[in-house]
Amino acid sequence: MALPPGAGATSHSQSDGGPATNYRAALTLLASLFFMWGFITVINGTLLPHLRSVFELSYTQTTLIESVWFIAYFFASIPSAKLIERVGYQRSMVIGLAMMAVGALVMVPAARLPSYGVTLFALFVIASGITLLQVAANPYVAVVGKPETASSRLNLVQAFNSAGATLAPLFGGYLILGRTTSGTAAAGAAALTPAERLADAQSVVLPYVIVAVVLAVLAIVIARFPLPAMGAATQRHAKEERKGHSLWAHRNLVFGIPAIFIYLIAEIGVGNLFINFVSQPDIGNLTHQQASDYLFLLWGGMMVGRLIGAFVMQKVDASKVLAFASIGATIVMLIAASTTGHVAMWALISVGLFHSIMFPTIFTLGIRGLGPLTEEGSGLLIMAIAGGALVIVQGWLADQYGLQASFLLTAACELYVLFYAVWGSKPVVNGKLVTTETSTAG
Repeated sequence: MALPPGAGATSHSQSDGGPATNYRAALTLLASLFFMWGFITVINGTLLPHLRSVFELSYTQTTLIESVWFIAYFFASIPSAKLIERVGYQRSMVIGLAMMAVGALVMVPAARLPSYGVTLFALFVIASGITLLQVAANPYVAVVGKPETASSRLNLVQAFNSAGATLAPLFGGYLILGRTTSGTAAAGAAALTPAERLADAQSVVLPYVIVAVVLAVLAIVIARFPLPAMGAATQRHAKEERKGHSLWAHRNLVFGIPAIFIYLIAEIGVGNLFINFVSQPDIGNLTHQQASDYLFLLWGGMMVGRLIGAFVMQKVDASKVLAFASIGATIVMLIAASTTGHVAMWALISVGLFHSIMFPTIFTLGIRGLGPLTEEGSGLLIMAIAGGALVIVQGWLADQYGLQASFLLTAACELYVLFYAVWGSKPVVNGKLVTTETSTAG
């Protein structure tokens, strides 16, 4: 992975000035941030079928909730970068956690009203806080440590993100779906009465209050922890130092931005429509609460895949691993879209294993060779997470052509990732292929 000039030297010099355990302790603490935003993001997987029943939403309206979540990445990324520049990485992480806690608390009046609009606002606030954490934590993890293991390190820390995502369906299934009429009803059950919808809506109060408390505690811990300084090498370079450099001359970044954008459509579409899909009589014939247990396996596959990927990519070129994963994901998505019963259900579950390494690997391939432009390139890649907002397209396809057929869109997204792995990720500058050694040097 490419770093700004001197980043590697800075990391080592800082290590000489203090114990290496400082970096391990910092990464362990940062792993908790990855865990929490993975946990909160995937709670949506259990929240969406719940809200669909409470507000009697179509698939389009249901996926609009998730679209609002990811639109926050588009609007909040640049302000987040400016805030980090002004107050620093550590304070920005604390502010991001505080924003998430406030958004979680807004879910309380949203549930008691209940209000679809207030729910959208609360989720937008939470997502904006997560965006700030993403913009701060991803580059921090990439730089704190040896440059040559940056890709492996980011995959490893992202495994904690998947650990949070793995536990979230169990948490949501028990405290949200397991305590509601809609969550425990059999597939095809009659519509809820107004009294049942009101009772179901208020079931989200307790879990979001718990989340808000945990976030507040974590913010206090982060604020008091002596995180290692990232050093001058990771700060924004002066304008004069970037003269003669252009982000758009780097093919791996140019094609990496849409790769992140398109991949997020696939990942979020699978996660958010999973419970509705496997609950169908001709697929799994499960209640929503039962289906949340299988969603646990989907995200668990992502955690396992990232741990495997962190090890494999120490020996195998990251683009080759990405190509293998995209081929596997395409195959299982075509199976899910064209078969029925447990074959389709397990095909959809298995895509988590193939999706696991995609985001961190595309991210590190995208900023490879950017040199003094690494910071700007990282910001654009984080902004591309807004691609998850286009999950509403899959919702529309599900309404028009059926939920199962809508997963053909996911298969098409996997093919673009394959294109990026095979050709688009090669670090080419002004038409010339740049070797890994050259690109790392900046």
